[in-house]
Amino acid sequence: MTTEQTFVIVGAGLAGAKAAQSLREEGFTGGITLIGAETERPYERPPLSKGYLLGKEEKAKVYVHDEGWYADNSVELLLGRRVTGLDRAGHQVELDDGRRLGYAKLLLAPGSSPRRLDVPGADLDGVHYLRRLGDSERLREAISGGGRVVVVGAGWIGLETAAAARGYGCEVTVVEPQPVPLRAALGPEMGAFFADVHRRQGVDVRLGLGVTGFLGTGRVRAVATGDGGEIPADVVIVGVGVRPGTELAERAGLAVDDGIVVDAALRTEDPDVYAAGDVASAFNPLYGTRIRVEHWANALNGGLAAGRSMLGQKVVYDRPPYFFTDQYDVGMEFSGWFAPGGYDSVVVRGDLEARAFHAFWLSGGRVVAGMHVNQWDEGIAPAQELIRAGVRVDPDRLADPSVPLADLTEG
Repeated sequence: MTTEQTFVIVGAGLAGAKAAQSLREEGFTGGITLIGAETERPYERPPLSKGYLLGKEEKAKVYVHDEGWYADNSVELLLGRRVTGLDRAGHQVELDDGRRLGYAKLLLAPGSSPRRLDVPGADLDGVHYLRRLGDSERLREAISGGGRVVVVGAGWIGLETAAAARGYGCEVTVVEPQPVPLRAALGPEMGAFFADVHRRQGVDVRLGLGVTGFLGTGRVRAVATGDGGEIPADVVIVGVGVRPGTELAERAGLAVDDGIVVDAALRTEDPDVYAAGDVASAFNPLYGTRIRVEHWANALNGGLAAGRSMLGQKVVYDRPPYFFTDQYDVGMEFSGWFAPGGYDSVVVRGDLEARAFHAFWLSGGRVVAGMHVNQWDEGIAPAQELIRAGVRVDPDRLADPSVPLADLTEG
């Protein structure tokens, strides 16, 4: 590497900021330009539906780096700018103000955007989506005084914001077309557990029910449902998934398949273009397939790995995906991955009723994913070790709290 080289990072989120950090920590002395569409410097998103939304975490805590870090580390931070074009042959990106920037290596880490509901009334005031810092601030203002809140979608964002709304004393209804919450993420067994968690907190969880529109004049007053009913609402929160920001890659002719296609080193088919974070559909050797992960840990670790890979270091990004959530008195960590229908059974170790247990997803007798609820002494590390070991386990021993989980990694 020479000092004349410039690396450009598209996307000033967690993945992009961590890639810039990795480059400097690994000794890169060339130019680094970090471009973000938002006007805020890089920040972490989990607090937006957790501590920051609840008013328990200060704004200063959400940022990836202190304000002076970028200047101190000679990272040029271009905020409020969008990259509108990518000239791979010329090694340039074009910004929305017409400027063109050259690069030796390019990282695409633009993140994702919320999926929007295309239904009547979708543009009414009081209908909220949560992705950006400002979204969280507006939502906190809307729910902090109580009132009637309808959450559309029982995924992680939907359930975390439902818990926050209950924390503010709101009357909360969750509407989800699937038969259980989190069906794609956890399957029906543990999805049912989270439905029960919310019902015990007084949330009206309505499953197998779709939304056909939002009602009101200027401002939302109710949610119309697929059974012909109406649910009164002062605030609506829509959490129905996200779309990876693949448009720039598509226009540049890069392979896209549920994300930008990259190998285990986070490289695209273009040797000078990489992708990380929500947008990357990366080959994971641990699972033997490409997967796209939208969670915080993937942005953090993927950004660091991408920085090293851009420097030509040998990188094999094979971490099992990781996610955590805090809802009411339930603290949970999950690690692993399975395709829909990609497991045979779920083994519970501990007390489900008391909300203190581990759960393991098995395929062919091997652990492919695991989670714990309120088991902080052991945490998620034993599950990750079992996933990496790839050995067949005895379900009865796995379920027996008297058998150390470490003993099971030997098969």
